[in-house]
Amino acid sequence: MTLDLPGLPDVSRETAERLALVESLLRKWNPAINLVSRNTLADAWTRHILDSAQLFGLSQPSGHWVDMGSGGGFPGLVIAAIAEGQGADLSVTLIESDQRKATFLRQAAREVAPRTRVLTDRIESAPPQNADTLSARALADLPALLDFASRHLAKDGTALFPKGANWKQEVEQARKDWHFDLTVHPSTTDPAGAILAVRAPSHE
Repeated sequence: MTLDLPGLPDVSRETAERLALVESLLRKWNPAINLVSRNTLADAWTRHILDSAQLFGLSQPSGHWVDMGSGGGFPGLVIAAIAEGQGADLSVTLIESDQRKATFLRQAAREVAPRTRVLTDRIESAPPQNADTLSARALADLPALLDFASRHLAKDGTALFPKGANWKQEVEQARKDWHFDLTVHPSTTDPAGAILAVRAPSHE
């Protein structure tokens, strides 16, 4: 069995099964913790799993990947599941300050990606992570994300930020206070959205 995921070639049966388990755990835990909006659960595979999975192919799948504000595990838990299934040399850290969501992440990680580390801390106070790849989904606007990236991104690292239809306005706003290199990737799950690949953020 193979699964054609955005940004990835044919995915192994093991990887597909890990991702299916992520979706199953989301549905199991969501009524108690409200990990994602209920109205997105019916289309969870596309809205959350595939939307997260497309990031995997946009960065070097090795080194240290840090996901900020992981919440229900998107994109970080999905990235970790793919890395585990692919046998990638990638360590994944999920930063989540909410204790209940962090509990979910630890339980889910034990089942789908046991090498994953969950850090229960606020992003702005967590020790600098020196991430080769940094990600955040539906967490904050771009200027705030760049502030986090300046703390946690390695000097030569890449930050991947999925954004909706207003991404151009966010970039324009961020450029008022920040210098950064930017590559824009079209989103495979949101025709109006984009994934912003940011390198070398620094204050004006």
